[in-house]
Amino acid sequence: MAFVIFLIPCFVASTDLAFSCQNAEDFVGASSPGDIIIGGLFAVHSEMLHPEEDPIKPVIQNCAGFEIQVFLQTLAMIHAIETINNSTLLSGVTLGYEIYDTCAEVTKAMASALRFLSKFNSSEDAVEFKCNYSDYIPRVKAVTGATYSEVSMAVSRLLALQLIPQVSPASSAEILSDKIRFPSFFRTIPSDFHQTRAMTRLICESGWNWIGVIATDDDNGRFALESFGVQAMANNVCIAFKEMLPAYLTDSTFHTKVDQAIEKIVKEKRVNVIVVFMRQFHVLKLFKKAIERNVNKIWIASDNWSAAVKISTIPNIRQLGTVVGFGFKNGDISSFQEFLRNLHEKPTENNKFLREYIMLLSVCAHLQYHDFQTCIANQSQDDLLENDGSKPQIWRDDFLNANVEPGFIHSTMLAVYAIAHAIKGQCKDRDCKDPSAFTPWQLLEELKRVVVIDDDKEVKFDSNGDMSTSYDVLLWKEIDGHMEITTMAEYDAEKGGFIFEDEEKKRDFQALKKVQSTCSQPCRPGQVKKVTESPHTCCYECVYCPENHYSNQTDMDYCYRCNNKTYWAPINSSTCYRKAIYFLAWTDWFAIFLLLLSAIGVVLVLSICVIFTKNLDTPVVKASGGLTVCYIILFSHFLIFLSTVFFIDVPTEFKCKTRQALFGISFTLCISCILIKSLKILLAFSFDPKIQNFLKCMYKPIPTVVTCTGIQVIICTFWLIFKTPFVNQNFSIPRAIILECNEGSIVAFGIMLGYIAALAFICFIFAFKGRKLPENYNEAKFITFGMLIYFIAWIVFIPVYATTFGKYLPAVEIIVVLISNYGILCCTFLPKCYIIIYKQETNTKSAFLKMVYTYSSKSAGSVAVSQVSLDSKSSSFRATLTDSCKTENDSVNGNCHFQVPGQSLTKGKVLPKNISKTMVRKRVSSI
Repeated sequence: MAFVIFLIPCFVASTDLAFSCQNAEDFVGASSPGDIIIGGLFAVHSEMLHPEEDPIKPVIQNCAGFEIQVFLQTLAMIHAIETINNSTLLSGVTLGYEIYDTCAEVTKAMASALRFLSKFNSSEDAVEFKCNYSDYIPRVKAVTGATYSEVSMAVSRLLALQLIPQVSPASSAEILSDKIRFPSFFRTIPSDFHQTRAMTRLICESGWNWIGVIATDDDNGRFALESFGVQAMANNVCIAFKEMLPAYLTDSTFHTKVDQAIEKIVKEKRVNVIVVFMRQFHVLKLFKKAIERNVNKIWIASDNWSAAVKISTIPNIRQLGTVVGFGFKNGDISSFQEFLRNLHEKPTENNKFLREYIMLLSVCAHLQYHDFQTCIANQSQDDLLENDGSKPQIWRDDFLNANVEPGFIHSTMLAVYAIAHAIKGQCKDRDCKDPSAFTPWQLLEELKRVVVIDDDKEVKFDSNGDMSTSYDVLLWKEIDGHMEITTMAEYDAEKGGFIFEDEEKKRDFQALKKVQSTCSQPCRPGQVKKVTESPHTCCYECVYCPENHYSNQTDMDYCYRCNNKTYWAPINSSTCYRKAIYFLAWTDWFAIFLLLLSAIGVVLVLSICVIFTKNLDTPVVKASGGLTVCYIILFSHFLIFLSTVFFIDVPTEFKCKTRQALFGISFTLCISCILIKSLKILLAFSFDPKIQNFLKCMYKPIPTVVTCTGIQVIICTFWLIFKTPFVNQNFSIPRAIILECNEGSIVAFGIMLGYIAALAFICFIFAFKGRKLPENYNEAKFITFGMLIYFIAWIVFIPVYATTFGKYLPAVEIIVVLISNYGILCCTFLPKCYIIIYKQETNTKSAFLKMVYTYSSKSAGSVAVSQVSLDSKSSSFRATLTDSCKTENDSVNGNCHFQVPGQSLTKGKVLPKNISKTMVRKRVSSI
């Protein structure tokens, strides 16, 4: 660069002040006469020189930093106008132009806009003040430009005073779509909204979420940054840092800001993607500094510089990493390229830009490509004034074509054609050779409706004044040692997706994913992001989803909850699993064991039936109440064993309703029959007349059994009607569903069991009273034992049932049912079966009568003594009483008269001698 500074020798200064502004005509950069004049605003130079004199005077200064790309846009506008004039689009009407250089400076652009507003054919270029500009004819009918959004905003507000249409081929700020503030502004490119959305889409699809942004500190940069920030936030992309560089290179802090931005990039090692919204000359300075610091990142370029050849040809540009950018969709510019090849034949009298370019070619002719381009950019108009005429004119045909940015050229030509089609619409019924044939505001209304054919497609302005064309996704790719700007994909602004021409370009796009640019490692499925102390949501820790929660995608912000009723999930799960359904199945070993016990019980019942049927006429069977009573009891035992089947396998409504009712009614029937037997035994062997009278009143077998059982039937019926049992899904176990029967009403269930317990208790009392029956016929004692087993089993059942859950809960009740059923069955019938099978000698009538006789004799003696016993106060009195009865014996009546002291004479009975035999017959008959 030092060489470039000293490469221009000193020559004699020329007196031709070609670039200084002495009058209004000197201010025009390029012009051509015509019936209708179109204005042009382009930043042909990158900056305006600032005066060093003090005080500063309001003088328009010269500019520096010749921009080849923008110069090409002015040529594209001229070419488009010449093409239209040579066509039949506007038959008989010619278009002229006045193109001004804004020098990327709002102040100079406003000066140009004031000349646009001046009255047509006014010798003084004065702008008339009016309250109503409806009939006002300004110098131009429409304006093409400006290059930068910041300039367009200012100019558009001024042009809106007369509603002069302004069609920009490059200003993309989103705010310019606001038709309230900028009613006359149009553009042939999409707004930054689509560009920032495309950038965010690229970032998301590449798996990046931690990026840096560098922008120019002007309206364009700030609005672009704001739009990108909104899009990034909506797509969970975090901006690690934002660096704003001064809008003007002459700013004293510019180099310091560039150094700070580079330091920030180097410091943030996790940031590998940088989005850059800057002008080309800013990017040039930034990249040169980044190459010095060996920065290697992915750079996402905005439309301002994505296709800038002067940046892509920087020495060692490959060291910066990968550049991916978004450029305006290009079209067919072959005619423009042909125009450039013949440019050296064009006159330069009315085109100062072309004259300046020719001078720059002469000054920098001896340099190689990049140095040549740098030399052109570094020359100021003041420098050229000093060297004017010192160098021979040298033309380089390849240089301009090499620097063409197709997107900008296409959009510039499209802007001119849109204005031309609008003029055509206005000139249908008018003589447009007359400058007052139509006004700019009428052209504005026509422009809103205009349709232009571009590459065989119809394009038009939308309600915001934008043309929703697509973007080219550009990739800077090294080919044969040179950095080439290639089109990798097309971004469809309407659909919001990328379109690839072939698989190779798609692979280039997917290769971007190899670069990681995230604040945190991605959370796998089964994990969830936990925000750390960082203010950015992209910086987080990955924690496992808790139990019964899951995440099935990467980087999820929260875990989904499983449906706890039917699904479950372990910790760190990426899916929910269906809960296993448990119930006491037929194949369960414990169920098989219980069924085997029930089957044994059924076999035992059938065996007892066979034994009793074969020994129908034996005293033991008869003493048991006869075959009918035994069959009823055994049938009830059979039903109880059968009821256990309804506790096993998948619960159904029928099973839930049947099992408890069947058990309760069957057990009640069994206890009722045993209660009758207990009453009968007491009645047969009770010698107390009062007890005998009571038992005779109570002993009504059929009504008693029917009544006791009927009450239970009523209880179960009410239960099934009002609070019927139903199938219930128990979710108390986290990973399983227990299918079980809900009893419907615990109260009804308790009443049913309590009623059985009450009958069993009465039966127990009656049996306990008869526990001292004859040894060979002690059924009451065994009934007592059976009832005790029943009570113990069900007392234990209550706390166990209340604390047990799961599929084995029905097994608890089955066990209790089997224990109580086996206890009563065995205690009631096994002793009799034992006598029938193994003690047949005691199972005869004679042996039975002998046993009863012995028991009755003992009972009769005790009764006689109790009836003649008095309230003894002295043994002598009882002896005297006995003697008197012997001496004064009234043997005929068998009566002994005696008198107790202090009482009237009492008549006592003496038992006859044959009373024992009489009682035996009665007892045998009763039993």
